[in-house]
Amino acid sequence: MTISYSPCFRPLKVFPRSNHIRSSGTQTFKRYNVVACTKKSHEDISLEAKVDFLLDNVKWDDKGLAVAIAQNVDTGAVLMQGFANREALSTTISSRKATFYSRSRSSLWTKGETSNNFINVFDVFLDCDRDSIIYLGKPDGPTCHTGSETCYYTSVDGILKHSEVEKNELAMTTLYALESTINERKAETSSSSNGKPSWTKRLLLDDKLLCSKIREEADELCRTLEENEDKGRTASEMADVLYHAMVLLSLRGVKIEEVLQVLRQRFSKSGIEEKNSRKS
Repeated sequence: MTISYSPCFRPLKVFPRSNHIRSSGTQTFKRYNVVACTKKSHEDISLEAKVDFLLDNVKWDDKGLAVAIAQNVDTGAVLMQGFANREALSTTISSRKATFYSRSRSSLWTKGETSNNFINVFDVFLDCDRDSIIYLGKPDGPTCHTGSETCYYTSVDGILKHSEVEKNELAMTTLYALESTINERKAETSSSSNGKPSWTKRLLLDDKLLCSKIREEADELCRTLEENEDKGRTASEMADVLYHAMVLLSLRGVKIEEVLQVLRQRFSKSGIEEKNSRKS
């Protein structure tokens, strides 16, 4: 189940995102040391005090732990769940790598320290009770040790409905699930099959048909505004535009995650700046 953003999740504005730590074999970061220098400025001390205050206000359990969930910043997909203590959260804030506390080994561990599939943290959120944590980040590769994109790939509904066959299915967001289905249809186009092809297959096999449908659906979406149609109609037409556009993405070998990443990168730019950057 994907955790949605809500007012209960308050970002920990500890320091600007531009201060991401670059990987270096010569830099080490001890607890609370977010700047690698020997002389602390007034700002450094203030920052350390803020981190201390933050850690003091997390509702750690009787073992000094809180649930820590890693979530994909672009898609919202839940990647994994672990536990964090004060030092793990502090390390995550300073290194911008998702760090957890291993209850079995009684030690810190950073996701990716053996596989190099780090989760690069862009922001950290606490829930409204301040007893659970979200690491909102971008994974370098598959998160699960099995090679899956997420650790959540066993569907309870799938097991209950098809108890004779236990099939692993990734817990995907709606866009991921749609992308997966389209890619399955794309793979099927290379093999001969009897019967009438699905609509998705027809689109995949006919570029002109696909492009004409995208233009048609985009025009119908605009008309819901021009003709003041109800919101349900607008949502329906937008779904059509999105679906047909994702078929085109599949043909071009572009993942929806790449599109979402471009959108995220534009958040810090004005529309005029972004448009000018395309011309250069």
